[in-house]
Amino acid sequence: MNYSEWLTMKALEYRDDVLYFAGKNTLEISKEYGTPIYVINENTIRERYRILKNLLNSEYENNRIHYAVKANSNLSILKILHSEGASFDCTSMGEIYTCFKADISPEKIIYTGNMFTDEDFTFAVKNKVLINLDSVSQLKRLVKIHEDLGREKSIISFRINPEFGAGHHSHTITAGKTIKFGILEEQAIEAYSKAKEHGFEKFGIHQHIGSGVLNAQDFKKPVEKYISIIKKVAKSLEIEFDFIDFGGGLGIPYRPLKEPLDFDIYKDVVIKPFKQLVNSEDIGKPIFKIEPGRYLTAESSILLTQINTIKNNGFKLFAGVDAGFNTLLRPTLYNSYHHIIACNKKGKTSTLTYDVTGPICESGDILGKNRELDKLEEKDVLAILDVGAYGFTMSSNYNSRPRPAEVLISNKSVYEIRKAETFEELLKGQKVPEHL
Repeated sequence: MNYSEWLTMKALEYRDDVLYFAGKNTLEISKEYGTPIYVINENTIRERYRILKNLLNSEYENNRIHYAVKANSNLSILKILHSEGASFDCTSMGEIYTCFKADISPEKIIYTGNMFTDEDFTFAVKNKVLINLDSVSQLKRLVKIHEDLGREKSIISFRINPEFGAGHHSHTITAGKTIKFGILEEQAIEAYSKAKEHGFEKFGIHQHIGSGVLNAQDFKKPVEKYISIIKKVAKSLEIEFDFIDFGGGLGIPYRPLKEPLDFDIYKDVVIKPFKQLVNSEDIGKPIFKIEPGRYLTAESSILLTQINTIKNNGFKLFAGVDAGFNTLLRPTLYNSYHHIIACNKKGKTSTLTYDVTGPICESGDILGKNRELDKLEEKDVLAILDVGAYGFTMSSNYNSRPRPAEVLISNKSVYEIRKAETFEELLKGQKVPEHL
């Protein structure tokens, strides 16, 4: 894949040296709405969902895609995916509440939290949301809450930790003996046995190995271990599964020329072994589930930011912009790469090496290090790519900076789907005691 093809895949192109995104002039968007600003392409989200759905349907039609809400919880994003037929994976009460506000019904939601509180359980049980338990110890508390509320114990799921993990950073690997998530093999039979004793009659099972996996072979060992655990549980306890959930983790190519995830390999190492399991074992006719977040939304969005300062300290060139790690945390948190391009500089002048830095009062506020860019000037606008997953959802008000607006491009029209915060909103909820 060459560079032009890579940009085209992300709905980006230059027209007369001006960057267009989803057919819209990025400079005009920045003038109308100001910077920094998140710009989202609705069509990319729909395309990615359909690609994934067609892939699953081609192998096993009884499937369900649960979008990982933590990646991007904007109501408009949820409504787009809901209209495509998606289900949803939530990690908090707030994400469930947001889904309800997007008119998503409880039966389309899985609550895969960890370190659940009684408040979490009560909220989910009252709202008839399926809970995916993370620990054997949590079962007793969940059962008591069902009984206290007089609610039927219908279906239960446990998250299995297959010990083999993968991900783009050590902090995003979610399987392994030292990782806080899920139940290890030696506790799996105990978990489902106790669930049966407490009166649960329907069962699901789940695993998630990490985030941002781009080599599909990384799923092979975890899937093999996961399937072996499923067989043991089913045979030992004579239970069938309503669903088998393989989690998310599907990565996207953040770097130019990087090839996307190979879905032919993904089919071979994930979907086909599942089909063999269903055909060879007495486990029922389970729904095949996955929980992608990043794959569906990351490439749908760019962050437009304006250069305020070109600084040469005699050793290094800095391009200071109005976005920072309060706006995009991933480079600072995970040392993640986000490609950065100028919105009006394609091939105009000589290339120079810059650190693209934000205004936050921290040395770690670097959005791009040692980037080769056409010679930049103050007031130029840059586009930071692939911010649609863990962009706004990880943003903050650090340094008392209001969070930016979000706009959606749909059928060549631009809609503001989140207003920029104001200074007044920074103080909302604060109370000063009368003696001060």
